[in-house]
Amino acid sequence: MKLGKIFDQIKRKGLLPSCFLILLALAGGGRPVYAEEMTGVTENTKVMDVIEDPDFEGFGRLIFPADKTIDPDLELKDVGDILTWYNYVNPERTVEIVNYMKEQAEEGEQIFYDIYTEEEKAEDPDKENTGLFFFRGDPGEKFAVVNAGGGFAYVAAMHDSFPQALELSKKGYNAFVLIYRPGAQTACEDLARAIAFIFENQEELDVDVTDYSLWGGSAGARMAAWLGSYGTEAFGEDAYPAPAAVVMEYTGLSDVTGNEPPTYACVGTSDGIAYYRTVEDYISRIQENGTPAQVEVFEGLPHGFGLGEETVAEGWLENAVDFWEENME
Repeated sequence: MKLGKIFDQIKRKGLLPSCFLILLALAGGGRPVYAEEMTGVTENTKVMDVIEDPDFEGFGRLIFPADKTIDPDLELKDVGDILTWYNYVNPERTVEIVNYMKEQAEEGEQIFYDIYTEEEKAEDPDKENTGLFFFRGDPGEKFAVVNAGGGFAYVAAMHDSFPQALELSKKGYNAFVLIYRPGAQTACEDLARAIAFIFENQEELDVDVTDYSLWGGSAGARMAAWLGSYGTEAFGEDAYPAPAAVVMEYTGLSDVTGNEPPTYACVGTSDGIAYYRTVEDYISRIQENGTPAQVEVFEGLPHGFGLGEETVAEGWLENAVDFWEENME
C-alpha cells in the first residue's frame, strides 16, 4: 500500500490531526515528506497549491502558464479559464496529469530537466522559465517532443501538450513536453536546445534518439514544423538528425520549403484561427513534393480541441502515432 493511502486511513480514523507535520525518510533518497503531500489532488485543488507543492519545488510554476497571472483561488476544474483560445479543456485530465507527476516525483523519478545552464539563465533571466517535463515510456524506446500553443504569448501545456505526452507514454514512447520562452524565434531556439539536450543525454534519459517525432498544437505546431524543415542548426544549435515525423494540430502554415519531414495534420472546420483549407493546401503541397503527408479535418470543431475527447476528433492521436510508426526506418 502506498504511503499516501496509509496516511489517509490514519487521518480518517482520527489518529492524526490533519495539520500535524510528519517527517519520513523515503527509501532511496531520505526526502522529508509532509502529511499534506499524501492526499490526492482533486478538481477542487487550488492551482497555487499545486504550484507550491514541495514535490514540484523549483519548477511548479511551469506546470501552468508562467506568463499569466493566476488567481489564488483558481481550482483545477477551472484551468480552462486561463487557457485563451482553447476548447474542451478536461478537468479530469488535468487532475490525472498532476497526480501522475506527483506519483512520479514521490517514487524518486526526475520529471523536470533544465535545458539551459545556470550561467546561461543568469545571462538571460527569461531562460529561467524553460525546461522539459519527462513522461517516461518504456526504457530505451523512441521519443517525442510535444509543444503546446498559446499564440507565442504563453504556454498552454496543461491542455495542449501534457495530455498528448501522457498518452504517448502509455503507448510506451518517451515523451517530453517543452516549456519555452514565448515568441516565435525564442520558442524555436528553445526547441532546438531541447532536441540537442535529449541527444546529448540520451544514455541518462534512456531513450532511443532514432526516428523521433515533433508534435505541437497551434503555435507549438509551427515550432515543430519549422524545426523539422529548417533543422536545429538554423536556431543556434549543432546539426542533429531531422525527425521521422512532424505532428501538427490546428495551425495554418503556407510556406513549403521542400525539406518537410513526413507530416500529419488535423484541424476543425469551425476553427477561426487556423483555416482548414489552408491546412489541407499545406499538406497537399508536401505530398506533391513526394513526402508522406496526411490531414484529418473534423466537421464543426473549433480551435484548440486538444485530445478531442468526446468529439468527432477523438482518436486522432492514435492515427498520428500510426503515421509516425509508418515513417520510422
